[in-house]
Amino acid sequence: MTPRLILASASPRRLALLAQIGVTPDQVVATDIDETPGTDELPRPLAQRLARAKCAAARVPGAFVLAADTVVGCGRRVLPKAETLEQARACLTLLSGRRHSVITAVVVAGPDGRVAERVCVSAVTFARLTAAQIDAYLASGEWRGKAGGYAIQGRAAAHVRFLSGSHSNVVGLPLFETAQLLRGLGYGLP
Repeated sequence: MTPRLILASASPRRLALLAQIGVTPDQVVATDIDETPGTDELPRPLAQRLARAKCAAARVPGAFVLAADTVVGCGRRVLPKAETLEQARACLTLLSGRRHSVITAVVVAGPDGRVAERVCVSAVTFARLTAAQIDAYLASGEWRGKAGGYAIQGRAAAHVRFLSGSHSNVVGLPLFETAQLLRGLGYGLP
């Protein structure tokens, strides 16, 4: 019998992505960690630190724990998970016509105590957005709580001119890397 799998994330997107590859966590745990970036903390190390902290916070002896954190970076800048209209507008204005990185760190802890992790980086370029396009996207409300102020699986897809890397990573969980980590630690995934 395969040990239980705990998903250390309350994200409905991560749950739906896991379902795509036939994985249904036995338990979902919303971890309560401080996600504030450190002074001068770069996007990749931030994603790694947060994913590790989420995994540690949800750790249960004898169970698999899967944790992930997605960070949008533009150069050395970390873009916020937009909570206000002003934050979302600032993100979209910055990303307009520019390439940015979507970085997800995935950490899996096995029931035997082993821990494995991967970082997936996707490059995304938005078309140059007009003020009317930004206003229309903001009116949709899809930006709420999304890293970088957008959801590629929604209306923002109409403005993505280039994507290199994993699409599921940009949504919130790189499925290939996640499946490899789970298999590598012995989780029963075909």
